[in-house]
Amino acid sequence: MKALSKIYLALIFIFLYIPIIVLVLFSFNSTGNTGGFTGFSLYWYKELFASPVTFTALKNTLVLAFSSAIISTLIATAAAVGIGKLKNRAVKASVISVTNVPMMNPDIVTGISMMLLFVFVANMLGRDEALSFTTILIAHITFCLPYVLLSVRPKVLQLNKSLTEAAMDLGCTPFKAFFKVELPAIMPGIVSGFIMAFTLSLDDFVISYFTTGADFQTLPLLIYSMTKKEVTPDIYALSALMVGAVLVLLILSNLFDQKGNAKEGKA
Repeated sequence: MKALSKIYLALIFIFLYIPIIVLVLFSFNSTGNTGGFTGFSLYWYKELFASPVTFTALKNTLVLAFSSAIISTLIATAAAVGIGKLKNRAVKASVISVTNVPMMNPDIVTGISMMLLFVFVANMLGRDEALSFTTILIAHITFCLPYVLLSVRPKVLQLNKSLTEAAMDLGCTPFKAFFKVELPAIMPGIVSGFIMAFTLSLDDFVISYFTTGADFQTLPLLIYSMTKKEVTPDIYALSALMVGAVLVLLILSNLFDQKGNAKEGKA
């Protein structure tokens, strides 16, 4: 049974990571031929840094990802703390269920429904352009919120309420006690939620496709437009860099989780 479980695990890793390894390998190919590896070269990385269209899309993607991750993290942290203070169990369960809806919905349903909402609001306000950077930002915040909440809420549930009460007994206001006691305790969950939101926003295509304006293009949208003609190998190089960045973010997220668990164990 142990041998079979190892084979099964190896097959899972092969299916998951072989495509990524091939992508990274061909980003160093000396020619644009995807049928075979002809030699090691950094040519496509040089082409990547010389492409203004790709860098504009990269800048748009990073601005959108950072903005949506920061805003969704702030809102979700406040929501997690607020939900934790609710006394009525039925109300608390209802609020949690409602916040999980965007996470359970298919992306295409979320994208189309938000597009219809934005067009409806634009018509009410008499605006010609319904979609813009603001609409795609709102859409990304909406679908990132449940994931951040899912990351922060367990840390809120693990809080020792007696520490907050002790801080207030020693003269802290509830506001000051939150920043002095509660916020440091839930910080690992906040950081993990921020990284999750950033990664989800960076990767999203379907919702972005339906909610972005004509003057704002992200990397997934740029790559999709290339598939209608030809995906140039400099996109392989960019994808390899993004894989490396996501890997670093995941390592940092795990380190923060381990530090948070270590602190809780010592306490």
